[in-house]
Amino acid sequence: MVAPLPEPNEVSPVVIVDAHQHVWNPSRVRYDWLEAGMPELNRTVDFAELRPSLRAAGVDATVLVQSADNDDDTEWMLDVAASNPEVAGVVAYVPLDRPAEAAARLEQLRGNPLVVGVRNLIHDQPDPDWMLQPTVDEGLGLLADAGLPFDYVAVLPRHLEHLPGIGERHPELTIVIDHLAKPPIGASHREPWWSLIARAAENPRVVGKVSGLYSAVGELGGWDAAGLAPFVDHAFDVFGAERLMYGGDWPVSLLAGGYERVWNGLAEVLATATDEAGRAAVYGGTAERVYGLRLEKFI
Repeated sequence: MVAPLPEPNEVSPVVIVDAHQHVWNPSRVRYDWLEAGMPELNRTVDFAELRPSLRAAGVDATVLVQSADNDDDTEWMLDVAASNPEVAGVVAYVPLDRPAEAAARLEQLRGNPLVVGVRNLIHDQPDPDWMLQPTVDEGLGLLADAGLPFDYVAVLPRHLEHLPGIGERHPELTIVIDHLAKPPIGASHREPWWSLIARAAENPRVVGKVSGLYSAVGELGGWDAAGLAPFVDHAFDVFGAERLMYGGDWPVSLLAGGYERVWNGLAEVLATATDEAGRAAVYGGTAERVYGLRLEKFI
């Protein structure tokens, strides 16, 4: 039987959390995907560049999320977190396909209260069934035992298809689907995403990030609030507000119009998708509960 997530807490006053943003530094960390596919952002992206946008939006705290499958990326994020009090948590890298190394690395990281989750760039793996490898499954078991959520980068239908089985094998594992598994915004179809995300949400320990919701066709900036609304509404239908969290996806959002445009577009959609209590969950309560964030200093 799958164990449910903890009950929602009332947060008053509301602490606004951006649960998905990145920093990177190519002089310290190797980012193969950045060098190959995103030349516009192939530069050092530090927290100071983001801070004015956070303040303009009223965001109090952020979660830094893994950008490379190596320890250097984690150490860079922890360095940034140590010097920027707005960072409430870090989703780190642990080599799930090498369980012995993963166990040792988790032992190193578990003493740092800023480490609140783990992610691997599974969407960059040549094998879409990478998650089904026995070694990876053993690594997921280590995360479940450690009580750390796993951020799941699903960009293919095949990735979503794997989630029910993972949940059955690891009923204590919390899984956070980044970017709602990239719904087909702007496309002429909604399937198979529409059905697969609903099936994934049947597991009460699966959570969705309302983040990175850009056009699936053409340029990333080819989206508007009206195009987002059906997919966000569907996410609320299948997850409920208590299992959804906001993420700005900066600096990738720079290619989709910038932080403020993404924030305002989602705010427009959320204004009708849910009520005040639901928005409080999406904008902070869910991230606090799922990642175990310590937000007292932001109140």
